[in-house]
Amino acid sequence: MRTIKNASEIDNIFRRGVRATGSTVTLIAVRTPEARGSHGRVLFVAGKRLGGAVTRNRSKRVLRAAVSRCGGPWPGWDVVLMARTITGTISHTDLDKAIMAGLQRIKVLER
Repeated sequence: MRTIKNASEIDNIFRRGVRATGSTVTLIAVRTPEARGSHGRVLFVAGKRLGGAVTRNRSKRVLRAAVSRCGGPWPGWDVVLMARTITGTISHTDLDKAIMAGLQRIKVLER
């Protein structure tokens, strides 16, 4: 899975990206620059407000697994998934539904 690691690219996504906020996860997406090709990338964010390192790492692991189940990374898009307090404890099906709904809202996936 291709991930976003460059700080300037991350800042760009947070500035220019389209957001879909839900109770389980927040998604931010921006089109992939044509010069880089059509390969999609993802970034998993779990802030310190969620709790200790164990909680944050679990939330990111859960998000990684959900992205794999949902068919990510999505071609032509750079997508940021930000964990919420409930992300690490919600059922897999509910999390998958929330991610798919968010992706449809921000037009990464067509209905």
